Amino acid sequence: MSSAEGSVKVIVIAFLANMGIAVAKFVGAFLSQSTALLAEAIHSVVDSTNQVLLLIGSKRSKKSPTLKHPMGYGREAFFWSFLVAILLFSLGGIFAIYEGVHKLHASGELSAPYIALGILLASLGLETFSFLTCIKEVKAQNTFGSLWKWFRHTTASELLIIFTEDLAALLGLLLATASLLLSWLTGNLIWDAIGSILVGVVLVIVAIALAIEIKSLIIGEATATDLRPFLKKRIAELFPEGKLLRLLALQIGSDEIMVSYKIHPGGMIEVKQLIDTINQLEQEVRQQFPAVRWQFVEPDYEA
Repeated sequence: MSSAEGSVKVIVIAFLANMGIAVAKFVGAFLSQSTALLAEAIHSVVDSTNQVLLLIGSKRSKKSPTLKHPMGYGREAFFWSFLVAILLFSLGGIFAIYEGVHKLHASGELSAPYIALGILLASLGLETFSFLTCIKEVKAQNTFGSLWKWFRHTTASELLIIFTEDLAALLGLLLATASLLLSWLTGNLIWDAIGSILVGVVLVIVAIALAIEIKSLIIGEATATDLRPFLKKRIAELFPEGKLLRLLALQIGSDEIMVSYKIHPGGMIEVKQLIDTINQLEQEVRQQFPAVRWQFVEPDYEA
């Protein structure tokens, strides 16, 4: 299974889990009148919407190049991922904080808190399953070492979104569960309101972190794949006294790379031999790095 197929599988699983969780949370929020649970229900709806957007972005990013977009639509995946971060911030985080602040001075007590607690625990189970599926795919694609390094350097925007959303959902569920228990045990609804505010704060922080990472990809980020050692080695072997003069490698999609480089041809001066050798080098680069979709090679004597 390719990395793109793996990411789509994770998105679909997360979508199905979040739809089921959202319905259960809304029922629980209605029965218990829990603000924290309502915030979590809205969070799950936002997550489900986000996963639809990610699927749209994944599909559109695979469109073939056109005259207007000669390098394809790979960066569409980044655009739709950025929309997800905005929705997570606004509809998820800000709404949860607003609801919590609004209910800080509310009076009364929770209705059927045991139902809400059961729904939260069931949601934790489903969300944990979705998160573990995501973690499995992250480990399969992670070539950077730690999860933090993967978060900072990965170009798989869809998987990055799902991983961060699932992590935020688990933290939100834990906060909502704790606040519901405190409100139930103390008979004070302020804990439920505080839980909603904390869930909102988590979502806002996560959304800002995601927006920063996705913005970098939209602007144009250097690929995390290091082609330089391979190019230096093969150029030295293919071109007598040749060397790599300049290299530019950009990520133009979740799994698409554009490479432009200048090479010193050394003592190779015969035109046909030079062209054939460059073509051979390009083919070897494509074989070694399947994500390289575009290559521009220029022989020169100066960088």
